[in-house]
Amino acid sequence: MRLRNIPAAANAIAESEYCILDYTEHKGEWKKLFGNNHPLVMEIGMGKGRFLMEHAALHPDINYLGVERYGSVLYRALQKMEEHPLSNIRFLCIDAEIIPEIFEREELDYIYLNFSDPWPKDRHAKRRLTSREYLRRYDNVLKKEGRIEFKTDNRPLFDFSLEEARAAGWKIDACTYDLHNDEKMRKGNIMTEYEEKFSSNGNPICKMILSR
Repeated sequence: MRLRNIPAAANAIAESEYCILDYTEHKGEWKKLFGNNHPLVMEIGMGKGRFLMEHAALHPDINYLGVERYGSVLYRALQKMEEHPLSNIRFLCIDAEIIPEIFEREELDYIYLNFSDPWPKDRHAKRRLTSREYLRRYDNVLKKEGRIEFKTDNRPLFDFSLEEARAAGWKIDACTYDLHNDEKMRKGNIMTEYEEKFSSNGNPICKMILSR
């Protein structure tokens, strides 16, 4: 996917109260940043923020961290936050690879992965956010009872993710290949921008929930 460079994005991220630039300084103390002891939930690859913001609005008793590596995409989320501020969200413009460096063990309660980059070439498999390498990173920072939710319209990526989860010793608590026609799993579902687009084109949405 080619992203259009937005010159204003860098300054907006640097100046926004919602973006955390000194993220390494909060390791082990992320809840202090929010000023409460609420659960800490993270979405990796949050895009323009629709999914995360809807969750945060519905659950003011949960703190949310949105990770987005592309500043030009994060900039769109910041624009939304200026229109509809939410005190229980903060953003990180980072690569998910460094997550173990900025969180202590068992510091996160939940992780969402939505429509992640499939990295279709075999030699790039380790870069997929559901690879066993990344699952190992999540294992370091999730609480023992923590879970991961993953949604995608990419069936090969979904099948790969199921195999990686099993190989890495994760339990598959729930799984569907057609979320919007699965009465149980679609309950309370919040769509991302991509999900709305893909499902409107007739693409079935796959979803899994993992635990250890």
